Amino acid sequence: MSLPNLRQAPTAAGAPEPKPASPNQVSLPSDSEQPQQTSRKSRGSPQLNRWSMARAIRSGRKLDRGVQKAQSTELEPEPAPVGSPDSNANNHAWLGNSGNDYFMEVTTGKQIYMVSDGTGWTAEHSVNAALGQFEHCLVDRGCPVNTHLFSGIDDVERLLEIIKQAAKEGAMLVYTLADPSMAESARQACSLWGVPSTDVLGPITEAVASHLGVSPSGLPRGAPGRNFALTDEYFRRIESVEFTIKQDDGALPQNLHKADIILAGVSRTGKTPLSIYLAQKGYKVANVPIVMGVQLPKTLFQVDPEKVFGLTINPVVLQTIRRVRAKSLGFGTEARSNYSEMDYVREELEFAGKIFAQNPGWPVIEVTGKAIEETAAVVLRLYHDRKQRCSMPRISKRY
Repeated sequence: MSLPNLRQAPTAAGAPEPKPASPNQVSLPSDSEQPQQTSRKSRGSPQLNRWSMARAIRSGRKLDRGVQKAQSTELEPEPAPVGSPDSNANNHAWLGNSGNDYFMEVTTGKQIYMVSDGTGWTAEHSVNAALGQFEHCLVDRGCPVNTHLFSGIDDVERLLEIIKQAAKEGAMLVYTLADPSMAESARQACSLWGVPSTDVLGPITEAVASHLGVSPSGLPRGAPGRNFALTDEYFRRIESVEFTIKQDDGALPQNLHKADIILAGVSRTGKTPLSIYLAQKGYKVANVPIVMGVQLPKTLFQVDPEKVFGLTINPVVLQTIRRVRAKSLGFGTEARSNYSEMDYVREELEFAGKIFAQNPGWPVIEVTGKAIEETAAVVLRLYHDRKQRCSMPRISKRY
């Protein structure tokens, strides 16, 4: 789709002046609606501000930018717009506190807009995977990032409004648009308005089309006329989720032989979320808790040992997780229990380690610092290696 009549969006200082609009162009918000380049109010310490921004990175929530301007003429001047020569690399701004003259310096961070004509899953996970390469900078080095997801964008007018806002905020645009004309509109608008952009879906779709020798449909998921058959794989995933929920936390041990994967570990090693994640991929998963003083089910030692995977974790990290868990259950410091005491934590991990050593066919996976997806990748790699009879160690090995 050609966009010859798009007018120039207001961008950073030094950008070219807007071109006059033609009668045929899409109606967009006027320049007077440009939001003020301010940051949300914050009263914490700089360290707390950094952690707040780090949480925003993972949640993708949009920060509230509506704050009042300073009323005192003796305070620091307002910051220059994003991208201007007078603004620094981290976009520092001075914020006013309503009702008094309290001001503090905070970091607004860079903006990344994610646009999709579907759910946005591909764009969101691609951006999160890329951001994972910058954790050393995002949290500790003061260069936070705010991500904003726009899903279900199926018409050009809405697309252009988003790109214009990205130009105003100095944001980067990442898009996954199945319709070639929509993708071309995004490319032209970003080029015209100076928005750095990345097309995640286009290049790989073109490569697959070339490899298969077939043109893509160009229809987004959920588009009218696009039907998805309910395959055997779909029903297997539903069955796996139902099975896994019923087998959670050691329930129905007589059904362990029906599971594809069995997870064993002490409390708070992530057995349940890992089980649900694997179940959504079509695997029937059971998890068995290891608790001192509680006998493990006999069926755990009667099933195929190649199904069983042990989970372990650093004791200091486990104690921290358990303390948070105890607090969420309403246990105060005055009602301390062995559950979150370091001596008990170490003893329970040693108890689990002895069980793993007695069953050398169970791989032991260290989950400390691993995301659920990372642990699941290790489990599935070992699981399929075993099914395909790849070489496996005969003694317990930590992964």
